[in-house]
Amino acid sequence: MSKKVLITGASGFVGYHLIVTAIEHGLEVYAAVRPNSNTTHLKGLHINYVQLNFNAVDELKAELEEKQYHYIVHAAGTTKAKNQQEYNKVNAGYSRNLALAASLVNYRLEKFVFVSSLAAIGPIADFNASIHDNAIAQPITLYGMSKKLAEEQLHKIERLPLITVRPTAVYGPREKDIFILFKTINQGLEPYIGKFNQQLSFIYVKDLAEIIIRLLESEIVHKTYNITDGLTYDRYALSEGLKKALHKKTLKVHIPLGIIKGLAGFMDTIYARSSKTPTLNKEKIKELTAPNWACNIDNLKRDLQFEPQYDLEKGLEETVKWYKANHWLK
Repeated sequence: MSKKVLITGASGFVGYHLIVTAIEHGLEVYAAVRPNSNTTHLKGLHINYVQLNFNAVDELKAELEEKQYHYIVHAAGTTKAKNQQEYNKVNAGYSRNLALAASLVNYRLEKFVFVSSLAAIGPIADFNASIHDNAIAQPITLYGMSKKLAEEQLHKIERLPLITVRPTAVYGPREKDIFILFKTINQGLEPYIGKFNQQLSFIYVKDLAEIIIRLLESEIVHKTYNITDGLTYDRYALSEGLKKALHKKTLKVHIPLGIIKGLAGFMDTIYARSSKTPTLNKEKIKELTAPNWACNIDNLKRDLQFEPQYDLEKGLEETVKWYKANHWLK
């Protein structure tokens, strides 16, 4: 019989690729989605749908015991919220409730993978260094702080077969935030915030999904891994790769940081009474202007014997093909 995996955040960008990869590995997938989630892109996939009440540990425990999941991948969360309280409620509170329920079940849960973020550790200033798995956490955003809090709370839960993964910037088919740059480059404009040196890291979503599903099936437990493709890129690499994949020439523009900060503040003001959060906001600017997001993934390579299959150029080429084939780009 196939082993059962519960995937939360299943209707999202990463969630979709986790589902596809889990099916490829022969797992029986249970996709946790909200009642109002758009699941049209999941049609045709052989999966089961479940709805979870993240506010109630007893209900979560009952759900887990009823289905007897072998694995849980908790990928649900929010990257856009109005304040620290909202971030903490979803990213830390809900995660703790599900993990606590998982630790209390009356059967043996084999693995609980928590999808955190490199934002929980935060960037570093030293260009001669890279972020290690055990680096001291110094998040610079409310989002990163909420993920750090979640990690701390989950590590305190006994009898939880926990693995924590911290992906860096994730890109690939169906992604919507970095996709904004795809559209901008496609229109012939190549914008940058200010003029300063940066070191960045990326992970292609298919590599991320493969890592997570292989961690489920491994003997590894009680470990935390930063997730990148193992390479370090300068601030121009993403646009250069996009121009090559799109066969575009662009006008390169460096917009002064002060103007961008002013615009971000203006957008935050406009959206202050809205339930939505703008893509460009003061929190996002902190991440976009941080000096060094380079990572060391030696532990992951050694423990999982994993070598990423995509560098940035290869990943962008495949992503652009998908966007064009699905009419996201012309």
